[in-house]
Amino acid sequence: MRLSSTAVTAFIAAIATTTTLPGTARAQTSSSTPSTKRGLVFVPDADGRWPEDAQIWVQPGSDLTWYYNYQWEPSAAFSGSSQEDFEFVPMLWGPPDSSSTTTNSDSDDGADAPFRQAIESQIDAGRDIKHVLAFNEPDGPAQYGGSSMDPAAAAGIWVANVEPLAQRGVKLGLPACTGGEGGLPWLQQFLANCSELVSSGDEKKNCTYDFVNIHWYGNFEGLASHLGSYSAAFPNVTQWVTEYGFADQDLATTQAFFNESAEYLDRLDSIGRYSYFGAFRAAVSNVGPDAAMLSNDGRLTDVGAWYLGDAAAAAGVDPESGAGSWRGEVDVGVLAVSSAVLAGAAVLLW
Repeated sequence: MRLSSTAVTAFIAAIATTTTLPGTARAQTSSSTPSTKRGLVFVPDADGRWPEDAQIWVQPGSDLTWYYNYQWEPSAAFSGSSQEDFEFVPMLWGPPDSSSTTTNSDSDDGADAPFRQAIESQIDAGRDIKHVLAFNEPDGPAQYGGSSMDPAAAAGIWVANVEPLAQRGVKLGLPACTGGEGGLPWLQQFLANCSELVSSGDEKKNCTYDFVNIHWYGNFEGLASHLGSYSAAFPNVTQWVTEYGFADQDLATTQAFFNESAEYLDRLDSIGRYSYFGAFRAAVSNVGPDAAMLSNDGRLTDVGAWYLGDAAAAAGVDPESGAGSWRGEVDVGVLAVSSAVLAGAAVLLW
């Protein structure tokens, strides 16, 4: 069943630690300082109703310099943008082929490693692939947006499909677990399984990775604490926050969270990149209408304008203004990639 917004908020507050990291003073003004870290979680409109919305994110002056779309190949909507101007980051969302469980990393023909083969083909064709992401919320169930993977199986797929890309100069992001209690334990087990696969005899090896990949849906204090947990588990490792937000809150709370978190993420040296989950219209948002960066009629909300780095464009647009109502009309494209707020605790927002 669906928990109310009040129940979700209370649940998050009850289980999230509120230990504040150094320097977490609350921001008091809108986020308008240009950011070099911000990217786009691109969720295309599944029904093709608003193709024009995609161009909002690449308009002149936008702070967004990179994007991912949960897929291996770049989105046609951004074919007019070069890799240098708007970097595409491929993602291996889950098992590349459910009909094949082969994980022999010694194969050179790519038959057992379709993701690796696809990325190498892009590189060979001239696309400068610099980073890749792997496994969307593998500790979470499929019905809530997770790829629902066993750590050992995921390690085998990583060794075959992702690990070899480091030899091509690609930087590798670890699986993006949920913000639930099972996330870090899943990741630690994954790395242990991965180490077993790449080690031989008495020679102990570890799998290659360049940054950790973090998701969070909850309040700012919880976000700061969650980042601190990853810093403790992975000291001196760059962090990417590739999905985050404070779901199902009122507009004032949503805006306060956005400004506080964006300022914090921009300021932290440990944060390499981040991408706010909200690049869609309020009418189809599965995280509440006020979290969306576009109103029902496709105008930038204040959060959307701030995220693009254009504070002057923040005109107080009501996210629910224009045709359509968000309630009961959730876009299947958004649902297909949406995350459970706390999948490990079976919290349902939709």
